[in-house]
Amino acid sequence: MTATPSASPAADDNQLSLADRAFLRLRDRLIFLDIVPGMPLNEARLSVELGVGRTPLREAIKRLDSEHLVVTYPRRGTFATTVDITALSEISQVREVLEPLAAKLAAQRRGGRERDELETLARELDALGADELERDGALRWDNRVHRAVYTAAGNAHLQDTLERYSNLATRIWCVAADRMPQLQGHVEEHATLLRAVLDGDPDTAQAVMLHHVRDFEEHIRQVL
Repeated sequence: MTATPSASPAADDNQLSLADRAFLRLRDRLIFLDIVPGMPLNEARLSVELGVGRTPLREAIKRLDSEHLVVTYPRRGTFATTVDITALSEISQVREVLEPLAAKLAAQRRGGRERDELETLARELDALGADELERDGALRWDNRVHRAVYTAAGNAHLQDTLERYSNLATRIWCVAADRMPQLQGHVEEHATLLRAVLDGDPDTAQAVMLHHVRDFEEHIRQVL
């Protein structure tokens, strides 16, 4: 694979607090299962790996706990949560309502302040080869596009809610991804979505996103 995107929107780490930096890096390790579900988090090792002290690291872990990505047990420590596949239906019910809304709002704003980023994503997707849309690359491209659309919607409360549910959905996708041959088509659908947003076509953006989310759940259910 020649190009795997950052799972997070482009951002200057220097503009983030140490706690925010630790949170973002650990969050992506957890949602892409680089930290195996059920694995204990070693604070001493993570502090060295992330280049942050114990205090900002613990702040990050507290946030991750609130997003159900880690769980802390008294006198036992902190562990990556298991992937709750049974929650797929409830997660999808929320996403089917809010994801199309985010796409519609983003299209009404034609991307708003994030227009340049969306245009860059659209160009990069058009230039991708099939080998760059294999399992890991496809998962990360999907996550990157969704996060960009959430931001472009211009509603911080909606963005925060969708990111939480998207993170949980991505963990389920990671469990099933090796058995899902349709990953390339799933990500290529983003090109249509991004174009609708950039063209200011809220109806199309909303419809494409709704189909995208429903298609995701259907494919997951076929292999689990």
